[in-house]
Amino acid sequence: MINDDSREVFLKLFGDNLKKYRKNKKFSYRKLAQHCDLDFSYISKIEKGEVNVTLETILELMKGLDLPAKEFFDFDFDLDRLNVVK
Repeated sequence: MINDDSREVFLKLFGDNLKKYRKNKKFSYRKLAQHCDLDFSYISKIEKGEVNVTLETILELMKGLDLPAKEFFDFDFDLDRLNVVK
């Protein structure tokens, strides 16, 4: 099981990365929401690391920002924090 601290850090890093790409496209939350089937307030929560997104949500974000999935996970995260064997 992943500890709460690791989960929070990972979700925040994912959200920060999403925010970077949204701002690079000069999209507001509402503009991104118009390009994908997500509510603008949900996008805000993702960026703040408040929600755990599904694969379907990532697909919508890929569509809305016209980015491959790997871009959303292009950040450093210390796997040792998870206490798992690599």
